[in-house]
Amino acid sequence: MDRALYVGMTGAMQTLQAQTVNSQNLANASTTGFKAQLLQAQAVAVGGGLDSRVNVRSGEGGWDASGGSLQQTGRDLDIALRDGAWLAVQASDGSEAYTRRGDLQIDAYGQLVTGSGQPVLGEGGLMSIPPASSIHIAGDGTVSIVPQGQGPEAQAVIGRLKVVEGPEAQLQRGADGLMRARPGVVLDSAAGNVVSNGMLESSNVNLADTMVNMISLARQFELQTRIMKTTDENAQAATQVLRMS
Repeated sequence: MDRALYVGMTGAMQTLQAQTVNSQNLANASTTGFKAQLLQAQAVAVGGGLDSRVNVRSGEGGWDASGGSLQQTGRDLDIALRDGAWLAVQASDGSEAYTRRGDLQIDAYGQLVTGSGQPVLGEGGLMSIPPASSIHIAGDGTVSIVPQGQGPEAQAVIGRLKVVEGPEAQLQRGADGLMRARPGVVLDSAAGNVVSNGMLESSNVNLADTMVNMISLARQFELQTRIMKTTDENAQAATQVLRMS
């Protein structure tokens, strides 16, 4: 295969992969607690006996662990977690996963879920909320309610949110956007004041940078496809010359 054509093809493939990651970040710029995905470029030897021949391959670069900005909402079921703390949820496959999404809701079955629908885990399993006139989540994650039809003096504790300490090095990001403990790692329970009530953490995606990156990647892809087109046209012209001769 012609060297220029090979460079254009592989470059276009890697640019598409980078654009996919960038588009995902852009789509989640307003998602509560979202952590931007990173892409890492690696130099890979092409071979052929020349060490100077390398190709660029895009690979999983982890995620941006920086925190998003805190927004005051005043809503009883909105929580923001302190730095390094993660709320335990049940993933679609039934496994335990972790998120910083704190826009909690109560579904039709009385189960506490995140804004994206993942069931929230308490220290004793799934968190269910009985019919209540008010709900309060304390700083240590304790959930209390005032049963429906009763006064404030009847306030009762129904459980505590499962919140863990999760340093970046101990977590890996899943395809569903949720975090999980790396193999062999057991995350410790977070103690003390782990949540702030009536607040939400925004996405940490930098919207301006992501938009600029999207335009840059689009131009880069256009250049790489132009290289392939030009190489193909040159090959066709050379073939015609050979036929004429």
